[in-house]
Amino acid sequence: MRSKLSYKEALWGYIFASPWFLGFFAFTIYPILMGIYYSFTEYNVLNPPIWTGVTNYVEFSRDPLVKISLYNTLYYTFIGVPLWLLMGLVLALLVHKPLKGVGFYRTIFYIPNIVPFIASVMIWLWILNPMYGLANILLRTLGLTPLGWLGNEKLSKPSLIFMGFWGVGGTMLIFLAGLNDIPAQLYEAAKIDGANSFQQFRYITLPMLSPVILFNLITGIIGTSQVFASVYIMTKGGPNNSTLMYVLYLYDNAFRYFKMGYASAMGVVLFLIILLLTILLLKSSQGWVHYERL
Repeated sequence: MRSKLSYKEALWGYIFASPWFLGFFAFTIYPILMGIYYSFTEYNVLNPPIWTGVTNYVEFSRDPLVKISLYNTLYYTFIGVPLWLLMGLVLALLVHKPLKGVGFYRTIFYIPNIVPFIASVMIWLWILNPMYGLANILLRTLGLTPLGWLGNEKLSKPSLIFMGFWGVGGTMLIFLAGLNDIPAQLYEAAKIDGANSFQQFRYITLPMLSPVILFNLITGIIGTSQVFASVYIMTKGGPNNSTLMYVLYLYDNAFRYFKMGYASAMGVVLFLIILLLTILLLKSSQGWVHYERL
């Protein structure tokens, strides 16, 4: 009787979950498999795909714009993500203290995350405008030389990274949740042993937050490796390809030049790069991520 009941419960469970499974296979597994297939073909949407083997991957290895876009994306990722994590952690530590009005500051720091993305981009286009933008008005007020920001090859990528600080409220919130989960008795024991604030942060806060740091690091790398919308709206890869990100170049090949096979090959390579970085992070985490044992 119990086995029949368990079988019926499992059957109904699969029936109710079937819409999700269908959606997962239709909108995730199938596109991945077709993307891999198209990466070995010449395909322009208008005509049937023609099998060409590894031709797209050979072209990929010789394409100078691929190297530029990879460099720009890695620059944006490996400089931007650590800075945003650091800022998110600092803000979380500031608003973690039970001070009067701290809820107001938490809200203020998080509000940019609920502003529509396009609106945020337009705000930053205005702020960084070289003629009448708020950033250069502030520099002129301080007696400093106005900057070209997104119109300057050397400043364009740092400007995009600077924009990223606008959305660190979400990272702050995750760090704040991690701080709230740290047992208070650990700090009490450390104070009794004579540990100062820095030592408590070094030997209690950071180790206890290491799983949260790992999560934010992995999601941050995955997100920045696929940055597209902001550069597409603000710079379209300019000036002189200084903000040509990998996914933006992939988009150009797919929807401007209709080289769907080549774009699919770029997508496969990006997947492998993100997979490799994720595996390396997870492997390295064994030495620096500490999980609380009950």
